[in-house]
Amino acid sequence: MKHLLTLLGIVLLSGCQTTSELPGEKDPQNPWWSLEFVGPLYMVGWVEDSGVEDIHGRLFKHGSGGGIGFGEYGYETERARGWPPGLGGLINGIVGADMPKRIYVRWQSVVEPQTYRAWVDIPEEARQIMRLSTASRCPERPEQPANYRATLYLGLAPGGIIQVWVRDNCFKAIKVARAQAEVEPLGPHLGKSGGHYYPQPESSKRYIEQYGIPYGSW
Repeated sequence: MKHLLTLLGIVLLSGCQTTSELPGEKDPQNPWWSLEFVGPLYMVGWVEDSGVEDIHGRLFKHGSGGGIGFGEYGYETERARGWPPGLGGLINGIVGADMPKRIYVRWQSVVEPQTYRAWVDIPEEARQIMRLSTASRCPERPEQPANYRATLYLGLAPGGIIQVWVRDNCFKAIKVARAQAEVEPLGPHLGKSGGHYYPQPESSKRYIEQYGIPYGSW
């Protein structure tokens, strides 16, 4: 929270300056921000559908976000507790959209199994951080260009838990929102798959047999 307040202070100060005074505003940058999905390790899921409403009320269909929670990392510790230390995923630019107002997502929590859906409101603080991330260089590395693209992550976990992060101008992940999804009553693929979910990998099955699903850790 202290880090978030510091960032917002920088944004407010920059608002009193001209755009040309922002260090990094002339650095190369992508005009579209990226929406990426992540999941806790071994808690495999599949993003069926997603979309964005920007600050002008325009809707942009984003489609499937693919798989989350994959990978084999060993079983010596309960690695599924909490969120992965390094957020990452596919780069999916929201072409034509301004900053996000809210985001829709429907996904399969394969390990339960259950299907969830939600509209997630994005706070103004998140949009300010996203704008600053490409307009100002990181003070820790002033010789390096500003971020090429603003990025927003949705973390999707069993139980329908959603957490939202954005990257700041030093590429640090800042938590900006948390939400609870509702169950999709039609089930996976809106009832068009006969109740069949995305296949759960053996590594995920073995992990859950040993440790279970760590509800409450997200």
